[in-house]
Amino acid sequence: MTGELRTRTIVGVALIALALGCLLAGGLLFWMLLVVAGVLMQGEWGDLTGAHPEQRKAAMFAVSIPLALLCPLAAGIDWPVLVAGAAAFFFVLFTSRNPALALGIPYICIPITALLFLRGQAPYTYGLLLAFWALSLVWATDIGAYFAGRSIGGPKLAPRVSPSKTWSGLAGGVLAALVLGFLLHRFAGLPIQLAAASGLLAVAAQLGDLFESWMKRRAGVKDSGTLLPGHGGVMDRLDGVVAAAPLAALLYIVLALGA
Repeated sequence: MTGELRTRTIVGVALIALALGCLLAGGLLFWMLLVVAGVLMQGEWGDLTGAHPEQRKAAMFAVSIPLALLCPLAAGIDWPVLVAGAAAFFFVLFTSRNPALALGIPYICIPITALLFLRGQAPYTYGLLLAFWALSLVWATDIGAYFAGRSIGGPKLAPRVSPSKTWSGLAGGVLAALVLGFLLHRFAGLPIQLAAASGLLAVAAQLGDLFESWMKRRAGVKDSGTLLPGHGGVMDRLDGVVAAAPLAALLYIVLALGA
């Protein structure tokens, strides 16, 4: 194992352990982890959109307000968060006159709200299962796509955006997500409808990855940041979650309404 791969593996395992620990604890710890990740992502988003450092800092402050209101001891998932999120968006838009920078507010707040919503479902263990499903299927998709793409190769998925991604990698990611979904159905009680939708979420995760790759290509950088050795920035690790988590929450709502 090369030094770079060793570093990447160690950091990756540590990140997953941190995420699982906070996910298991739920409540304040899970919220705190997501808030820290969200504020850091807003900073990286600012860099990718070419914002001035002062505008970038202002946007990081602005996004922290709706994220703070999501605290279980504050408003939680309720209408004040929507108002604060809209206010933060327009504040960044009007003060920076940079629409791309302002779009970072919904890009970050929507998936964090979705994860907190899923984790907050009762009973405790069911909310844990839903949030774990939304997160772990992205990890499974990445792993499946990596190994399928490396072993099979073939036509490129989006060569102008991400030259390394292949259609075989996408298929491998979808298959891995479906396997995980049905394992969670069989052994943890995940509703069969959500297990079957895991492939759709895998596609969403890959689209989220491609979107961030497009942003990095526009900015002329390899990674969104340098905070995580061997992994780049926080956005590099959560780009798939950004797309998959809101869809997972929407599917759960549809399922719950139809029950």
